[in-house]
Amino acid sequence: MKVTIIGSGYVGLVTGACLAELGNDVFCLDLDEQKIALLNAGGVPIYEPGLQELIQRNRAAGRLTFSTDVAASVEHADVQFIAVGTPPDEDGSADLKYVLAAARNIGRHMTGFKVVVDKSTVPVGTGDRVAATIRAELAARSLEDLQFSVVSNPEFLKEGAAVEDFMRPDRIVLGCNADVAGRHAQATMRQLYAPFNRHHERTFYMDVRSAEFTKYAANSMLATRISFMNELANLADEVGADIELVRMGIGSDPRIGYSFLYAGAGYGGSCFPKDVQALMRTAADHGKPMRVLEAVESVNGAQKRVLGDKVVRRFGDDLTGRTFAVWGLAFKPNTDDMREAPSRVLARELVSRGASLRMHDPVSMAEARRVLDADLADLPGGAARVSFHENQMDALDGADALVIVTEWKVFRSPDFGQIKRRLKAPVVFDGRNLYEPEAMVETGVEYHAIGRPTRQAVNE
Repeated sequence: MKVTIIGSGYVGLVTGACLAELGNDVFCLDLDEQKIALLNAGGVPIYEPGLQELIQRNRAAGRLTFSTDVAASVEHADVQFIAVGTPPDEDGSADLKYVLAAARNIGRHMTGFKVVVDKSTVPVGTGDRVAATIRAELAARSLEDLQFSVVSNPEFLKEGAAVEDFMRPDRIVLGCNADVAGRHAQATMRQLYAPFNRHHERTFYMDVRSAEFTKYAANSMLATRISFMNELANLADEVGADIELVRMGIGSDPRIGYSFLYAGAGYGGSCFPKDVQALMRTAADHGKPMRVLEAVESVNGAQKRVLGDKVVRRFGDDLTGRTFAVWGLAFKPNTDDMREAPSRVLARELVSRGASLRMHDPVSMAEARRVLDADLADLPGGAARVSFHENQMDALDGADALVIVTEWKVFRSPDFGQIKRRLKAPVVFDGRNLYEPEAMVETGVEYHAIGRPTRQAVNE
């Protein structure tokens, strides 16, 4: 099948490359000329495991095209995916200007039936706005009888595992209208997604508004689990319980399960913070405040400060002259995404108190440098107090302690002897509970985790 993807960002690139891998003829549109030039030169503007190889293979096979030509993108295919960004507006609602701009371009250039697929994460009712926008453009061209149908097909991709998630989905949600055009669109989408349903049916068909709601509901539920566990972890710190043992105890209940029960430094990224805020805004607009989500957001904001608070309790309010090594900058492993990353809150907290930072991340240091330059610009010393180190062990040299923020696999079994030799004192703050407290005592490391008993070793 021929498919057009409007927007060559995270969702658009993964969707386009994976559909091309299944044999489809995919045209990826983006108005950013530099991004398209990079993609056509063999580069990829984001880090996502397996994505670059997928893009290169399908470009070489002629199944994947990148262009800034809007008219050509509309002409290319009857299936038009809208996969543009929906950044949060000042009031927390999703900004739909890019979605509606894509809809206008479809309406201006279409000459036959189109299935317009909302892949972007959008509030309930966006499908109606997209349809109205297209109809207005068709009316301006005196083509009111030209048919199309808007489908909601939210993405459920985890950054760091997006290619695997797309190629092996646990579910495909399709929101279609019940009219003749909607039934035609549903049949088209069923054909497009048929390769994913060979083993068993993974597609859930519903109306457009329910599909739009499903995406926000799913991410808000996951965010709720994370914040609830973080609150439990903070209480465990106070009462002397071990949150990891608690996690195993409650996760064994099949009604609860183990997923998203890990305590840590708070969630970040492009999805959870934005989607929680957008659902809260939708609820407020309808006079139905989401009190649970208000608490989820509040807890998460506070949780991003927990690591910094632990450092201050250990070393004092004034950190002038202190240096801290930081492992893990991206909001999660296997991505270079720094959006809403807990490391940004930690960096600002420590630098504002006079500390210097020696930072390492396996992938995201270039993006972290760009983001932190802006984040710290108003502080004395600012970004000059931050250095970046390609080798994780080099980041330890001369530091008063190590702070771990992101759970990259390479951090899970480090050389603790080398950590002790390189740090001024063997102190580790673990924001992801990577290590066992008892084992850290044996290594001679003073260990501070999230919701686990602090172990202070007696050094030889």
